[in-house]
Amino acid sequence: MRGLPRKITRAAGAAVLALAMLVTTATPAAATSGPVPAHRQHGGLPGSELRAALTRVTDAGMIGVFAEVRDGLDTWRGASGTADLDSGQPVEPGYQHRIGSITKTFVATALLQLVGEGRVALDEPVGRYLPDFAVDGVTVRMLLNHTSGVGSYDRMLFSSPEDVERHRTATFDPRELARIGLAMPPTNAPGANFSYSNTNYILAGLILERVTRRPAQLEIYRRIIRPLGLFQTYFPGTNTSIAGPHAKGYVPWYDGELRDFSGYNMSWAGTAGELVSTAADLNRFYRALLEGKLLRPSELTQMRTTVPFDPTAPGTGGYGLGVFELTLPCGRVWGHDGTVFGHGAVSLHTPDGRRQVTLATNLTHYQAPGQPDPIGDATVGFLAAALCGPTGTAATSTIDGRALSITPTPGSPQSILGPTSTRPSDG
Repeated sequence: MRGLPRKITRAAGAAVLALAMLVTTATPAAATSGPVPAHRQHGGLPGSELRAALTRVTDAGMIGVFAEVRDGLDTWRGASGTADLDSGQPVEPGYQHRIGSITKTFVATALLQLVGEGRVALDEPVGRYLPDFAVDGVTVRMLLNHTSGVGSYDRMLFSSPEDVERHRTATFDPRELARIGLAMPPTNAPGANFSYSNTNYILAGLILERVTRRPAQLEIYRRIIRPLGLFQTYFPGTNTSIAGPHAKGYVPWYDGELRDFSGYNMSWAGTAGELVSTAADLNRFYRALLEGKLLRPSELTQMRTTVPFDPTAPGTGGYGLGVFELTLPCGRVWGHDGTVFGHGAVSLHTPDGRRQVTLATNLTHYQAPGQPDPIGDATVGFLAAALCGPTGTAATSTIDGRALSITPTPGSPQSILGPTSTRPSDG
């Protein structure tokens, strides 16, 4: 296994768990190949600028990155960097990838379809559907917009670095995960404010199962994945492998090691973050969603009704029902991000779904809170170029890459090691 490159050591210092996704990683320039040429370039998509912006992400320290940008019928795909540090295999833009919390948009969409069918009511208490998991004052809506105040079970599940390795092949039942989260101290009173929790979407998946009497993963396949022809999107269940071509997923480990976690039993994430997909499939999904092909107008309006991330700064964006809204130099965008061990992804779209970008990376949990993040800054530059064009790239100089990190990385702050961490002695 490769040691941790010096560039990470300088940038991250004693890195601990970060709020991450867009800010995901580092490796020296010598470890990366040049960007893969765009597969297609049409219309208003600035192919040469997108290639240059993607290369800046790996120049800043990312191991590997790939993306797809769409503008109407025009599509650009590109990649930069290394998929496998041992073999030197370059990243390809069509890879399958673990998309983490982007799974939540699929879950929320399926549940909102049930709302449209009159089978679920957003403002009914969770206990109406899940008597064994009732929490006073918590409604279905509060699960979907993260205002329930329920703790996030992954903070307990991954409370040390050893837990991350120990659970690599472990299978978890969603009811077990829900009980862990519900046993944690609440983060806030129900409905009081936004507080991201993976337990919310485990409970949402259990509601989906209770109402439809089918496994949540099967119901999402029936309602969304199959009708849209998302042939590279699937729930791997307890299978630790990614079925198609993919990049390894690196996390800094003891003594400067970069450990690959792309092989993992994702039952720990379930309906909070289990899905595997591709950039092309995610763009297809979000365009169908935003064009109203998956939800009726009333349910789509509910989905896009947000609570602010920070009540003192409502203009910074907010979370709806399984999607969030952010402000870029060219206007508002909708989407989600996600991080699991070693893989990160982000998918952002204009409100009409015409202009889109999905980006994926293959190293996570490196960034020290409060420290400069050149990788995140370069990533913001690429996203702005993709969604806003050349003027967007120039306008990102005042945007901190950490500002677009919405989804917390899984685990507690003690569960992930910094680049200078040494292995504890057995004595």
